[in-house]
Amino acid sequence: MKRHIPNAFTLLNLLCGSIGVIYAVNGNFVAAGLFVFLGIFFDFFDGFAARKLEVQSDLGLQLDSLADMVTSGLVPGIVMYKLLELAVVDWVEVDLSDNFGLPGLPLLGLLIPLASAYRLAHFNIDTEQQSYFKGLPTPANALFILSLALILEFQNNDAMNAIILNKWFLMAVTLLSCYLLNSGIKLFALKFKDYRFKGNATRYIFIMLCIILLILLQFSAIPLLILLYIAMSVLDNYSSKI
Repeated sequence: MKRHIPNAFTLLNLLCGSIGVIYAVNGNFVAAGLFVFLGIFFDFFDGFAARKLEVQSDLGLQLDSLADMVTSGLVPGIVMYKLLELAVVDWVEVDLSDNFGLPGLPLLGLLIPLASAYRLAHFNIDTEQQSYFKGLPTPANALFILSLALILEFQNNDAMNAIILNKWFLMAVTLLSCYLLNSGIKLFALKFKDYRFKGNATRYIFIMLCIILLILLQFSAIPLLILLYIAMSVLDNYSSKI
């Protein structure tokens, strides 16, 4: 019976992602973000439960990636599509016979699900990524993309809104996102073998900075934290070689 518990968490992740897709398609970024956050919460606990109950399996690994593809791959892709749609106010709808009535530039946002799928497939066959990640994990990337939409909804800052709704900025973020997902950069995982400060200093410092910045900057802290995560990982990799 206990072997089904982690898979139940994974399916809850998939359910949240599926609901998030519906809200994202309808442009409800707040609800989409809420269900992505819930999905990532369940995604954390399926792996945690599998390790604690010692019921890790190949089925669980594949199911986890399928759920992540929806919650952390498809939803942020649709959100980026909708953001680009808002940013490109001067695009012209084309005839159905030409392009099925779809705007051209916003479709660039759908590169994110493609890059996420490639990353997840590669992760499943990569035996090296046990204590670290190679490239940005899909949940972190999803939070990065969703945070842009949530900044628009909650921060109410004209300067930030102007940047986020700039089509060139969104195009650059999309391409950067796709690169980071499949880059060879080694990023530390928030998995603790023990809870001593020695050996976990980078993790503890990052968690403390997350708390401080989220309190001070709210959703606008998330893009900064993603960049900080990458920078600290690069420094950690460099220091370990010295």
